[in-house]
Amino acid sequence: MTHNPRSISVTGTGSAEAVPDLLTLSVGVECRRDTVAEAYGDAGTRSAAITSALRQHGVAGPDVSTSGLNVRAEVNWQEGRGQTVTGYLASSTLTIRIRTLSASSEVIAAAVAAGGDDVRLNGLTLGFADSAGIEVRAREAAWQDARTTAAHYAALSGTGLGRVLSLTQHTGFQPPVPLAKMQRAVAAEALTVEAGESSVTATVGVVWELLD
Repeated sequence: MTHNPRSISVTGTGSAEAVPDLLTLSVGVECRRDTVAEAYGDAGTRSAAITSALRQHGVAGPDVSTSGLNVRAEVNWQEGRGQTVTGYLASSTLTIRIRTLSASSEVIAAAVAAGGDDVRLNGLTLGFADSAGIEVRAREAAWQDARTTAAHYAALSGTGLGRVLSLTQHTGFQPPVPLAKMQRAVAAEALTVEAGESSVTATVGVVWELLD
């Protein structure tokens, strides 16, 4: 005969905050030209100029990656002629990790200056180069939240908490919230990035045995 102990199931949530030490910047390059070759060539030139500017401002090679390379025709509908090609658009995205936050405003301004009117600032996210420590603190807070709640319900029901029957960590950690999407401004050098604090959240489900 199987013994099924009385139990209580509780979900605990906890968070921890810290000052971010990593800024991830998304920079787009869009070149509209009359021919495919011009669009593709100029996009490559702009991307290389941005990368060079980043190197000059201390951004290491592994912290810059390119994705989303695309070249497409731009068309326009004309009565009696149907769709006609008006030009070509070459685009790509650079993902840049900036590890010295105090220099981030200067680095962003340099990237914008190097890319000129073909650059787009898609947005940035503040986070952590190594989040292990803050994740531990978030898990500990989630565990304490679950235990406090379970103990309260046990006391209300005139019982006590026994051994843990099961423990489940719920989906991942809440990533830092990205800052608002940005577009290129003429006075980009005036843009200031304030680190503030970012939080990591953990959620855990725990089932305790209830003791008489």
